[in-house]
Amino acid sequence: MHTDIHLRLHALRAADLRTEAARYRLSRATVPAPGALRGRLGWFLVEAGLRLVHHRPVHLARIA
Repeated sequence: MHTDIHLRLHALRAADLRTEAARYRLSRATVPAPGALRGRLGWFLVEAGLRLVHHRPVHLARIA
């Protein structure tokens, strides 16, 4: 296959992929992901639980 033909086919395929990606992004932007709120809430609760469980080490003052 000649180089010019190969480059032209590559350019056409790249343009098709860009168009498909743009359409996919637009379709996903309007529809929220299923369970997105549930996942965010779950991770928030995990983070809050870890903050409650975590104890800071107590530094006792040394009296000489």
